Amino acid sequence: MPIHGRKTCAALLASCAITMPLHAQPAGASTMPEASSAQGDGLQDIVVTAQKRAENLQNVPISVTAVGGSTVQNLQITTLQGLYGKVPNIQLNNFSNTPNSAVITIRGIGVIEPDPYAGNTVSIVIDGVPQYFSMGALVDLYDVERIEILRGPQGTLFGANTTGGVVNIVTNQPSGTFGGKVETTYGNWKRFDIKGALDFPIVGDLLAGKVTVAHTQRDGYVTNAVDGSDMGSRNVTIYRGALKFTPSADFDATLGGEYVRARNGAPIVVNGAYPGEALYLASGTDGMYAGPCQSPSSRCKAPDKYRSARNADIPDDSDMNSYKVNLAANWRNTALGDLTSITAYKSFNLLEYTDQDGATASFFPARRYTKGRQFSQELRSAFDLADNINVVTGLFYLDTHYMHDQGNKLNFAAPGLFNRNLQDQDNHSVSGFAQAYYHPTDRLQVQGGIRYSYEKTSMLASSVTSISPTGATDFFGTGTNLISSVSPARATKSWRNVGWKLGADYEIADRTMIYASWARGFKSGGFVGRIGIPQDLGPFDPEKIDTFEGGIKADLLDRKVRLNLSAFYTNYRDMQIAQIYFTEIGGVPVQGNTILNAGSAHIKGFEFEATALPMAGLTLTGSLAYLNAKYADFPYTDPLTISPANPEGVETNLKGARLQNSPRWSATAAINYTLPLGDRGKAVFNLSYSYVAEKYFTAVLNTPRTTIQPTHLADGNVDFYPFNDKFSIGLWGRNLFDKRYLVSCYDSPGLTGFCGYAPPREYGVTSKISF
Repeated sequence: MPIHGRKTCAALLASCAITMPLHAQPAGASTMPEASSAQGDGLQDIVVTAQKRAENLQNVPISVTAVGGSTVQNLQITTLQGLYGKVPNIQLNNFSNTPNSAVITIRGIGVIEPDPYAGNTVSIVIDGVPQYFSMGALVDLYDVERIEILRGPQGTLFGANTTGGVVNIVTNQPSGTFGGKVETTYGNWKRFDIKGALDFPIVGDLLAGKVTVAHTQRDGYVTNAVDGSDMGSRNVTIYRGALKFTPSADFDATLGGEYVRARNGAPIVVNGAYPGEALYLASGTDGMYAGPCQSPSSRCKAPDKYRSARNADIPDDSDMNSYKVNLAANWRNTALGDLTSITAYKSFNLLEYTDQDGATASFFPARRYTKGRQFSQELRSAFDLADNINVVTGLFYLDTHYMHDQGNKLNFAAPGLFNRNLQDQDNHSVSGFAQAYYHPTDRLQVQGGIRYSYEKTSMLASSVTSISPTGATDFFGTGTNLISSVSPARATKSWRNVGWKLGADYEIADRTMIYASWARGFKSGGFVGRIGIPQDLGPFDPEKIDTFEGGIKADLLDRKVRLNLSAFYTNYRDMQIAQIYFTEIGGVPVQGNTILNAGSAHIKGFEFEATALPMAGLTLTGSLAYLNAKYADFPYTDPLTISPANPEGVETNLKGARLQNSPRWSATAAINYTLPLGDRGKAVFNLSYSYVAEKYFTAVLNTPRTTIQPTHLADGNVDFYPFNDKFSIGLWGRNLFDKRYLVSCYDSPGLTGFCGYAPPREYGVTSKISF
């Protein structure tokens, strides 16, 4: 393609990015292909903004999967976690005792720690705004245009803490044309959803508006062994609005706001203790349910009936409020190029109670309250330095603050024993970046990018342990006797970093591209908030990563087949690894929490994605991913080897051991078929299958209790359009064969296992109408 052709295409794509809905997915973009998957007689081009400019996905020289909004609707996905198993080499999880916190791992790189001080390695970006906090980051997905999942370091364009990758979510914006849609769903577990969006002009072509409201609720699918009630109910409402101002073809500004109100049931912790451990419960000992973990030598197994317990004194509350506002402005054809400004503010508060022992007795209840805020500003320019050189450059600023208050009743250790942890953190980040694309020939593109980052973090943390002589205490530790107090002075530290990316891609034939790149990213350092002794505070240092990636993207057989393959090798250094350890202070054993820069790792693997149109109305998709993620060096001291006689414990090197949350294999397969019904009607059938191999989760060591079994999930739906595309009614099901799985289990030797169950079979009926 000549250079002037590339520019013309880019301009058209930029227009399409605003006005064109996505109907088909790229190779492997979704395990459930969508109804309108052909463009003429071939696969449709997909427009993405993975490199902060509108491009055909097949021309983007990185490993990206895009999931369209209609795929999200077909799968009946309400949050990001619903994509688990659907995208190669990405794990979307949460902790059982803190379900509002996202645990996202891409290619073996992720953070296994619920509190905000640990930061992220995978950034969730919504309409150009990075979400700093993992709490509340499992975004509710309604009226979404597409989700782009970028694998590997994205530090040049997206900044620090994207060493694993980026989940880029694009919502539907005001169109300026009157129209709307309404969707209702009813399903098992008393699920009821009602959602709607309305587009409307306000002042001709000058000002347009949009309002979106979405409500979803259902009962929990775990039974409380105490009274037979359900546990883990969900009740979430989203209010979203936007105004788009377009005074000329060269300027537009969109003001958006959102309020999310969640009034869910308390987090569920399933007791996974072994016989003889402090919190062991079983049918014959406590009149309770049988736990999923029966022997220290075997993997835990989810039962046919999901049961847990919540003490009657623990409120069934997990209440969250989230508020955000953002202003995006675009100036085109200025002397400084095409300019973009994105200003955003978000705040949230979360209060939840957790019966962490899953028992009728009050052994280990907890109260967690967190509030946080973030402000961000990005200024960006895209311009042509020459006819064959395109540049994207910009500045980014982020300011965040959070306060966390957690109280734990430790009655299993001693009646009335209580611990309260307070965290207060500020973080400031400033960075400047530039990425250039050079076209020495019509088919060859070379790119290079660089980003300078400055991060400053300040932490005030404390921990107080007390006991009540009467054996009772509230969640604030009032009226108790002090045992110990850890309250070091506020600590502050800053870090500077330079990251980069070098790459090249070449069109070896029409619609067939090969590419290669080298990217360096970093995750900022910080301080530990959940401290046990003063030294726990830190700081811990940044970690760095170098990823070498190569691949091919090809549309073949007159665009009837699309094949994408990427292979990668990662050198991961100064890894931040969360550890729980034990030491002695004044002859008394004390538990500590820390993050060490103790390890390095080598990670390699590939992702293969394919789409085919074998006949009219039929679309087939599939993917296969391989991941070999192992420590290259990690001196580790097992806390169980520490004793008064051996306070240093026994150190071993975990070289060759697998990384957390890193299954070796994952795969998907899906079929979509559209059957015409009469002159205007049709039926659309979707069936998908996903496989994720065995992995281990929430532990440094791969123990039987923390090992998560392989998962096999089948989903499907059929939608009938009796008249036209304006109205449909459909039947859907997730986990069709009702497989029972564990989704997480934290190993606390000698105490218990904190386990959580994956959803059982879900099914229902959904009707949609648009106008």
